[in-house]
Amino acid sequence: MTDRPAIGIVGLGTMGLGIAQVYAQAGFPVVATDAHAPARDSAHSRMAETLNARITAGKLTEPDRDATLSRLTVADDVAALAPCQLIIEAIVEKLEAKQALFTTLEPLIAPGAILATNTSSLPIHAIAQGLRHPDRVLALHFFNPPPAMKLVELAPHADTDPIAITRAQTWTEAAGKTVILCPDRPGFIVNRCARPYYGEALAMLAEGRSAAEIDAAMVAAGYKLGPFALIDLIGADINLAATEGMHSAMGQHPRYLPFPALKTQVASGNLGRKTGKGFVFPDPPAPPPSEAAAIALRIEATLVNEAHWLLSEGGTTPEGIDTAMRLGLNFPRGPFEALARHGRPAILAELARLRVAAPEALKPRYDPAPGLAT
Repeated sequence: MTDRPAIGIVGLGTMGLGIAQVYAQAGFPVVATDAHAPARDSAHSRMAETLNARITAGKLTEPDRDATLSRLTVADDVAALAPCQLIIEAIVEKLEAKQALFTTLEPLIAPGAILATNTSSLPIHAIAQGLRHPDRVLALHFFNPPPAMKLVELAPHADTDPIAITRAQTWTEAAGKTVILCPDRPGFIVNRCARPYYGEALAMLAEGRSAAEIDAAMVAAGYKLGPFALIDLIGADINLAATEGMHSAMGQHPRYLPFPALKTQVASGNLGRKTGKGFVFPDPPAPPPSEAAAIALRIEATLVNEAHWLLSEGGTTPEGIDTAMRLGLNFPRGPFEALARHGRPAILAELARLRVAAPEALKPRYDPAPGLAT
């Protein structure tokens, strides 16, 4: 088994082409395809444009650019992926489409080849369902843009072959990424554990605090972007869709409630940077309020609690969660580091205070997770 096997990519949109660049820059031969001819025809020129920007920035040489581009082969159909040892799909986020693709690929590829999905929301065990060899399926969830973001979440399902996990991790680490194992649970680590960062900020907004002062409090606590600035960067519509997806996947638990203010923001069309106006964009940052420390404690207490709920479900570690949150969201510290900073008694006291003050329907948001309360 070579240390630089051929990598297959299906889907040449922003994510798929970015993932192809990650492996090609690291010396892997890459065979990529897309169902749409224009995406195939423009793949080399789009990758060259991205690499040229790195040359202009002094981060890449022309010979390295040329070597990277030489490793990318764009094929007309998936049959060309037969020699690949790892195939990553980055197609439309629909379960049926991913199942159909893997069903087509399975008889074409070698018995030990890995089928990886870049999904951020679909269950891995469901994608593997119906295959003759479901043990070759796992998730490699890259973050956007893949060449710049260091984190990759690797999520196997219960029956994934440990050899497939090891190979996928080894090859992706060889491509320069930090790979964190996580469970086949909704949102994996980052999208799951990030929900309180937005949700608790929206809860405070509903209580009368301003978005600007909440953001200022979190910036004062060391976060590069406050929750509303982060929503504006991502897009309120994207944030709402992720929240609603998590809310549904987790049985409508109030920890994942899509707050009315977020729905109203989306309905208004003020989605953030992409529309020119959001919760706080383009206003200048506000000074931190006198209650900044209390605001930060409240949000970090809920982050700590959510991380403990995920930990209690198995498949990850405190160190893995902290690393994923730092790399995936550029947080200054992960939730377990926040716990050490504040101390368990302070976190539990804050959760208890919030539970007492919350409306009846929201009280379960603040129930302490197993492992945190003991």
